[in-house]
Amino acid sequence: MTSPKEFPKVRYAYGVAAALLIGGSAFSIATGPVGAQVAQNAPSQMAPRPGAPASFADLTARLAPAVVNISTKQRVPVQQQAADPMAELLRRFGAPVPDQGGSGGNQPRTRETGSLGSGFIISPDGYVVTNNHLIQGEGGKGVVDQVSVKMPDGREFPARIVGRDVPSDLALLKIEGSNLPYVNWGDSTRARVGDWVIAIGNPYGLGGTVTAGIVSALHRGITGVGAYDRYIQTDASINMGNSGGPMFDMQGNVIGINSALISPTGTNVGIGLAIPAELAQPVIESLRKGQAPQRGYLGVGLQPLDEGIASSLGLPKDRGELVRSVVPGGAAAKAGLQQGDVVLSVNGRAVTADETVSYLIANTQVGARVPVEIFRGGRRQTVQVTVAQRPSEEELAKQANAGGGGFNDQGTTNGNTQATPGTTSLGLSLQVLTPDIARAVNLPATARGVIIAKVDPDSDAAEKGLQRGDLIISVNQQAVTTPAQIVAQVDAARRAGRTSVLLLVKRGANPEAFFGIDLAR
Repeated sequence: MTSPKEFPKVRYAYGVAAALLIGGSAFSIATGPVGAQVAQNAPSQMAPRPGAPASFADLTARLAPAVVNISTKQRVPVQQQAADPMAELLRRFGAPVPDQGGSGGNQPRTRETGSLGSGFIISPDGYVVTNNHLIQGEGGKGVVDQVSVKMPDGREFPARIVGRDVPSDLALLKIEGSNLPYVNWGDSTRARVGDWVIAIGNPYGLGGTVTAGIVSALHRGITGVGAYDRYIQTDASINMGNSGGPMFDMQGNVIGINSALISPTGTNVGIGLAIPAELAQPVIESLRKGQAPQRGYLGVGLQPLDEGIASSLGLPKDRGELVRSVVPGGAAAKAGLQQGDVVLSVNGRAVTADETVSYLIANTQVGARVPVEIFRGGRRQTVQVTVAQRPSEEELAKQANAGGGGFNDQGTTNGNTQATPGTTSLGLSLQVLTPDIARAVNLPATARGVIIAKVDPDSDAAEKGLQRGDLIISVNQQAVTTPAQIVAQVDAARRAGRTSVLLLVKRGANPEAFFGIDLAR
């Protein structure tokens, strides 16, 4: 079975449990034996008329033979149990010690583990698409020892891992066979909310199972970040074990891969998610060619324009993304992008909640020179960016570690510090940064700004997560080093009719982040 995955609780008002089910796209050009054989979903009279079908039976009969069960095996170390006090006592008095099930000696013990999921065949010579997490090794390291593919007719094949891709959670397998049933890819960009779909997979290891529903939503985001946070939502039943199983439209084309579920319990409640074919297919094409998938990379840290930030900048909400940080030497830095810029469009396509900067850049050809429209200093301008190749996951992890991780660690100040009188603003008591305070709150020696000494618990700043020990670097993109400068910027914003101000804040060794603070509170 696939294991549940937690999605950020901030996106939902209830507890969220999710099965890791993100699936892969298919490269459907047949390279096997030629002849009369055609794809299981080749155009034919099997497709029902538009509207609610009388039955899904004919469609299912054509498609099910190409959907397979995936199982894996791996031996993993067993954590050694603590010494048994009774056994130690018996040894001390020379009495025989009963065997506790150990392996004897100091040899490490192992146990066999595995996973169950789904996949589908994309060529008559046996290329199979599934999820990377099904064949990934324990703890995310390496791959499993053995992968097996079981056909609906009972035939079982050992599978070779052709390639895998961590960011998209896709993997391509190969089984040795000929004239195998297979399916073709469809066009997920033509899917509409309300369209009928069917899902076929291996929920809970039960074997071939068919469920039906409609497209409930398109471009659904569940993590808020990344080029692949863009799912087809369906009410077709999706459960753990559906990993890698295909979502078909009523013409029998694969338009998505059943990939996740959102549920308070971890079981289906009618909110299933599938990665669209348009995103997954290029990854599978690259893996089949033995190449690493090509993804565009800008080299910036971004955050969305929430209501407070948008208001402070005089921009509409959810139109654009704010540059929180710029990677030195990256594509963005070379093009002149700066911290505090708002990216409004990429290559003529507006940045929205559906089409984020990450999505637009990742799907731009590496090496392409594209115009990026930004908002800086109250006006719009365009810079030309040469899109770079996304670094490996290991390199990105190193960058994140070097930056200190996310803006979530607790910050505290020296208990003997006192706020400077008369510097309370925005529900914040402020004081000048000193070397002693910088050391106390783990700030670098080069840090410049104003320390938050106290936060009014009823203020908007407290609601947004600011806390004692945070460092305010700038207000409305103007650097500040004294409480008086902050007060002056806030007063200026009020006189200008602004309803919020934009603070750039740093917490300890973590990267800076922007906050839009409501002036009314």
